[in-house]
Amino acid sequence: MDPTILEDLVTKRMPFGQYKGKLICEIPEHYLIWFYRKGFPPGKLGIWLETMYEIRLNGLTYLLDRLKK
Repeated sequence: MDPTILEDLVTKRMPFGQYKGKLICEIPEHYLIWFYRKGFPPGKLGIWLETMYEIRLNGLTYLLDRLKK
């Protein structure tokens, strides 16, 4: 896995939709589940959302805590 992806999760913002402007790491779990069911968008945004989904699913949000500071 590319280590910059974790940095992107705490610095990049959602470009569209209900949570436009929110940091990717702040997007609610129910929205990530919706994307999981409907399909993640292509490109980097899809990678970020899918990674955030997996982090939440596996209880790994502590990995982002240090990067948020």
